[in-house]
Amino acid sequence: MNIDEIKDKKIAVLLSGGVDSSVVVYEFARHGLHPDCFYIKIGPEEQEEWDCSSEEDLEMATAVARKYGCKLQVIDCHEEYWNEVTRYTMEKVRAGFTPNPDVMCNRLIKFGAFDEKMGHKYDLIATGHYAQTEIIGGKKWLVTSPDPVKDQTDFLAQIYDWQLKKALFPIGHYRKGEVREIAEREHLVNARRKDSQGICFLGKINYNDYIRRYLGDNPGLVLEFETGKKIGTHKGLWFHTIGQRHGLGFGGGPWYVVKKDVKENILYVSKGFEPRTAYKKDFPIHGFHFLTEPVNMTNVTFKIRHTPEYHRAYLEKTGDKSYIVHAGDFIQGVAPGQFCVVYDEEHHRCFGSAEITV
Repeated sequence: MNIDEIKDKKIAVLLSGGVDSSVVVYEFARHGLHPDCFYIKIGPEEQEEWDCSSEEDLEMATAVARKYGCKLQVIDCHEEYWNEVTRYTMEKVRAGFTPNPDVMCNRLIKFGAFDEKMGHKYDLIATGHYAQTEIIGGKKWLVTSPDPVKDQTDFLAQIYDWQLKKALFPIGHYRKGEVREIAEREHLVNARRKDSQGICFLGKINYNDYIRRYLGDNPGLVLEFETGKKIGTHKGLWFHTIGQRHGLGFGGGPWYVVKKDVKENILYVSKGFEPRTAYKKDFPIHGFHFLTEPVNMTNVTFKIRHTPEYHRAYLEKTGDKSYIVHAGDFIQGVAPGQFCVVYDEEHHRCFGSAEITV
């Protein structure tokens, strides 16, 4: 974060109540800057039904803003979240795909609905993401954080170019341990608060409960992929993902989910330790979204889930925004609907992302 470049800019900080965004406010304050802070309120549809930690989040955010002499305003994006992010998620799972609500939350809410309601009055929007930006060839690029476990560029790989131009990630150059140390040293109220593990904005709500609320149960057969033998029953295809091994509850395993037949409502599983049917080396992607500008993607690295590992590949163009990913090794759990996030050879610059197709 180059202070000379931003000191005359109007900056909005998205303060969540967590330790990361709180250290963002400290980073500004230590340079004598006191940006306006905003807490995005979502909350469950019916407060009394779902456990929600948003009250505690707001208390923490308020305390941090006050400590550093910043104004805090609550922005209600409740309707936009449920209309846009929830609709996207449910449409995908109903069709048998594996969506990523957090990816769309960044595009549609943090850098979307917030910008429409308040962010448009500001030059920059700062968040506590573990990501960085760099100006290369006169253009702003999204680049990875030095913390491979916490890096969140994959969650940002669907934001629009205008959103990236406004984005600021003041703690992106730190590792998580360093952020915790700063919070402890500064006696931040949430220094030892656990990281949220759930879906963006949904606090402690279980993902399957979230889906069940909208789609209910839809029982069907579970068959062995190789033999067609009945293994058991499932409560709904939408509760399972390709490559899933845990939580299936069938004896004589380990079993892996390898295929979902949405039309017949059948879940196919395969037995043994990581069977070949659980892997793919070549798979199609569509609707490729370039973050900064289109680039040559002959030799790239990519990831299909939020892990520290990157895979080597070359991408073969098959149509407008469509490619086949030819991976250098077999990839476990490739599922339609997941985002394939593409980086340069050194997995430094994030080029963009596309959805995996069947």
